[in-house]
Amino acid sequence: MNLNADFARRVVIHPDQYEWRPSPVAGVERMMLDRIGEEVARATSIVRYAPNSTFTEHTHGGGEEILVLEGAFGDEHGTYPVGTYLRNPIGSSHSPNVGPQGCTIFVKLHQHSDREKTRSVIDTRSADWRPGLVPGLSVLGLHELEGERVALVRWAPFTQFQRHVHLGGEEILVIEGTFFDEHGEYPQGSWIRSPHLSEHTPFTREDGALIYVKTGHL
Repeated sequence: MNLNADFARRVVIHPDQYEWRPSPVAGVERMMLDRIGEEVARATSIVRYAPNSTFTEHTHGGGEEILVLEGAFGDEHGTYPVGTYLRNPIGSSHSPNVGPQGCTIFVKLHQHSDREKTRSVIDTRSADWRPGLVPGLSVLGLHELEGERVALVRWAPFTQFQRHVHLGGEEILVIEGTFFDEHGEYPQGSWIRSPHLSEHTPFTREDGALIYVKTGHL
C-alpha cells in the first residue's frame, strides 16, 4: 500500500475526513495518514483502542513513536495516560493492553534512526515547558536527533508567528483548539504534512491551539 507516500507533496487531512479501518485485532481501529507497505509498514496513523482491548505482542523493526491523545494506553511496562509521549527503539517489543476507558493514540512506525538505542517516556502534563520564539508560544521539546526535531507547541489565543521555510519538511497534528495559516484552517484532529522547502505564516485566533510538530524528517 502507498498512501500519501510522495513526501514532496503537501497533505492535509481534517477530522471530518477520517475513515477508520479495522486492524488485524478486534477492538483496534486505525485512521491511516500515510503508509508505505502492508501490515508491516512505514506508517503514520491515529489508532483507536476499544475499552479492555489488547494487541498481540510485536517487535518494532523500525521503531515506534506514540503520543496518547485520549484515555490511557498500556503494555507490560506500564500505563500511559493522555499526554504521554513514548519512543520505543528498533528491536524493542511489547504487548499493548487498554483498560476500561479505552484510548486513542497517534503512532509513527518504522521511522527511527539506527542511532536511537534507548526507550523514552515523557509525561507532557508535568514536564517543563519553555517560552517560544515569539510571545504567546510555549514549547516542550520531545526528541532531537540527526536534524529531526519533535515538540509540543502551545499557542495562546491571537498568536502570530513569522513566515518561515521548512528545511526537511514539517508535520503537524492539532491536539487542541484550531490552528491557522494562509492556506487554511485546521481544527482539532487535523494533520498537515508540508514538504522540504515549503513555507507558511501560522497563527491562532480566539481558542488558541496545542500542536504536535515534527521537522527535518522529510
